[in-house]
Amino acid sequence: MAVSNIIADDPAPDAAQASSGSSFYLAMRILPAAQRDAMYQIYAFCRAVDDIADEGALPRRERAVALDRWREDIDACYAGTPKKSLEALTHHIQAFQLSRDDFHAVIDGMAMDAAGDIVAPDEATLDLYCDRVASAVGRLSVRIFGMHEDAGRRLAHHLGRALQLTNILRDIDEDAAIGRVYLPRELLAREGISTTDAASIVGDARLPRVCAVLAERAKGHYAQSDAIMAASPRAQVRAPRIMSAAYRTVLDANLKRGFDLPRTRVRTPRSRLLWIVARNLI
Repeated sequence: MAVSNIIADDPAPDAAQASSGSSFYLAMRILPAAQRDAMYQIYAFCRAVDDIADEGALPRRERAVALDRWREDIDACYAGTPKKSLEALTHHIQAFQLSRDDFHAVIDGMAMDAAGDIVAPDEATLDLYCDRVASAVGRLSVRIFGMHEDAGRRLAHHLGRALQLTNILRDIDEDAAIGRVYLPRELLAREGISTTDAASIVGDARLPRVCAVLAERAKGHYAQSDAIMAASPRAQVRAPRIMSAAYRTVLDANLKRGFDLPRTRVRTPRSRLLWIVARNLI
């Protein structure tokens, strides 16, 4: 499929409208129709629960109730009694044998943000958070891609963590502005940063050394992901290859810019994303 066809094809369905300008959208557009729509439905679910977790104007108790309602809605999908808006998702749950536990894990990850602003979590909590908000989505995705169970779960583990750590490093200042810092407590303490005040953490001159360690950790997960994808049928890993390459570009750009103040937002040119897609269509 030509890159021009990916961009000029029919408009994205409702479930994908919010992603239509993203690397996610470009990666999913190369999939066969059934897989593509399944991924759009997964994305729509993730956006819905993420929006609840991030709705700062909504009291935390109400956010928790809204997430609990999503748990009930997912359970209804598995019971065969979905609400009308989730009928398409239910179809894909059945067609691709998606795990209810992974949907619940995503909601549990959003609940961590909804319950209280995360600031300097310990390593175990950070890893659990990454597993829930990223690797659980990966576990749903690799079943849709048709990967072998073992290879798929390993890819979801490593690529999910690589992408989430990249997000954390990219969004340091945006997260701090709403009172969140996902950098692990142990790495901060190693550099002598002991405060739990978000603004103080991200303004500390020692922060770049913490970011460098987390970036190396992300690179390790990317390397593990590369090895898994290299050993997998190429058709099954085209979409995750695109996501990996796009996010690695973000990580590299942030490392090139550095993490000293002032930190300007790094954005990936659309031309670069299109080049990544074209390269992975071969």
